[in-house]
Amino acid sequence: MLDCLARHGIKVTFFVLGRKAVTPEGSVIVRRSIAEGHWIGNHTFNHSSPLGRMDRVDALREFEQAEKALAWIQQTEQPRRLFRPPGSGVLGRHLLHPAVVEKLIAGSYTCVLWNSVPGDYRDPDGWLERALADCRSRQWTLIVLHDLPNGAMAHLDEFITRLENEGVEFVQEFPPDCVPLVDGQVVLPLEPYVSGLDAKPAF
Repeated sequence: MLDCLARHGIKVTFFVLGRKAVTPEGSVIVRRSIAEGHWIGNHTFNHSSPLGRMDRVDALREFEQAEKALAWIQQTEQPRRLFRPPGSGVLGRHLLHPAVVEKLIAGSYTCVLWNSVPGDYRDPDGWLERALADCRSRQWTLIVLHDLPNGAMAHLDEFITRLENEGVEFVQEFPPDCVPLVDGQVVLPLEPYVSGLDAKPAF
């Protein structure tokens, strides 16, 4: 993926699992990504379940362990502290636990969601046409792809090339409607993404 992105001069964001970032191989990849201008974000430690379906202790552990694994990144030139919750490709109140939202606000995080999940993780070949259709259907698409060893990213070059040929611009920033929390400030309603709001979180 990094080689392909470099050929096209495209910068992206990698939302990283903490358990992978702490391995020697993972650390090398993260450091190379930063050196090449990509942004790195917290994507929980294990990605075992959406945070809104966990209890407070487990949800905080998932976030905080990944935060610790990626703490050194705060010393880099990266402009923001980024977080993307796991959600099985679906937006909803299962995404966030109120306790994690409080951590995001206190830590001045930017919480990034999405508007396209073409399913490369389950359909290594079929995702390409779905992704292209999504990008053509809206003004600004934030697409989620995965660096899994299933062969899906063999189509990344074709995906980029076809869109470039159509005049599509690739940018590193996020569509405003996909970012409900910016630098710890709530800028869009969080209620659609947070479980257990009867607990009255402080946001």
